[in-house]
Amino acid sequence: MAHNQFEPRHYYTTIGNHPPVLEVDPGDSVSTTTVDALGRDASGNQVAERGNPQTGPFAVRGAEPGDCLVVRLDMLHPNRTVGYTRGVVAPNVLDPGFVPEFEDELEEELVHWSVDTHVGTARVSKPEGLLAGVNLPLDPMVGCFGVAPPRGQAISTATSSTHGGNMDYRGFRQGVTVYFPVSAPGGLFFIGDGHAIQGDGEIVGTGIEISFDVTFTLDLIKGKTIGWPRAESSDYLMVAGNARPLDQAVQHATTEMVQWLQQDFGLSARAAHVLLGQSVEYDLGNIFDPAYTMVCKMSKAVVAAA
Repeated sequence: MAHNQFEPRHYYTTIGNHPPVLEVDPGDSVSTTTVDALGRDASGNQVAERGNPQTGPFAVRGAEPGDCLVVRLDMLHPNRTVGYTRGVVAPNVLDPGFVPEFEDELEEELVHWSVDTHVGTARVSKPEGLLAGVNLPLDPMVGCFGVAPPRGQAISTATSSTHGGNMDYRGFRQGVTVYFPVSAPGGLFFIGDGHAIQGDGEIVGTGIEISFDVTFTLDLIKGKTIGWPRAESSDYLMVAGNARPLDQAVQHATTEMVQWLQQDFGLSARAAHVLLGQSVEYDLGNIFDPAYTMVCKMSKAVVAAA
C-alpha cells in the first residue's frame, strides 16, 4: 500500500520511543517531506527546532525487538532552490594549532547556495563572487535517519550509534536499501537532514542543507538480528560503524561485515577474513559530530564469486 503525501505536523530532534505518526504494514511505501537541519521547510519557513529535526516516527506492524527493519530509499529530492553550508573546515580535521586566515569575513555563519534541481547543479549565491563559475553536480543523500534505539533511549539527532542517526554518509542515496536492528515495538523509523551534496566526512559540519520530498518503503525480516546498520546498493554491501575514536568505528563496521559474509553468504570464517583482506573498501561518513562514522564496503560481484 502507498501512503501518499503524508504531511508532518511536528518533528523530533531525538530518535527514540516517541508516539508513531503513522502505522504501516510491511511492504508499504510512504511519501512525505523533511525539513532542513535548521528546521526550515520547502518555503523556507521555520517550522521546527534546529538540530536535524526528524519526520516520523513510522511504525511497522509486527516489528519486534530482534527483528530487522528494511528501508528502501525510493526517492530523495530537494524541494526548494536555496540551501546552505558552513564555511570553515572543522578544527578536528586540521592540524592542531592551524588557524585559517581568510581574506574576507562572512556577514553570517552560513554560505548560501542556489540549487537547480532541473539542471542538477548547485552554486554559491552568497557571498557573491565566491567560487564564481563552479557548478557542483547534485547528489542528494540523507544525513540523519534511523530507528528507536534499545533500552527506551532517546538519542540526540546530533550523533549516531547502533540505531543509525546522524551518520552523514553520502552513500545513503536514492535506490539504496538500509537495514536497521529493531529494538522497540514497531521499529519506529525516523528520517531527516537532507543534503543536496556533501563531501566525505561532512568536514565543515554540513552538506548543502535543504528540505526534501522523500519516498521510502518499509519492510521487515522477522527474527533477523543484526548489530549495526547495513545497506545494499546495486554494486556494494555496506556496514556503518558509529563511534569515537575513529578506529572503534572501523572495528564495529568490519566485525559486522565479517558476520554478514558468514551468516548470509555462506563464507567460512577463513574465507571471509581472506576476502576482506584483499577486497575491502572503506568510506568515511561523519567525522564532525560526537560519534564518527566509518563504512566497510564489499563488492557484491566479488562476494558472489567467493
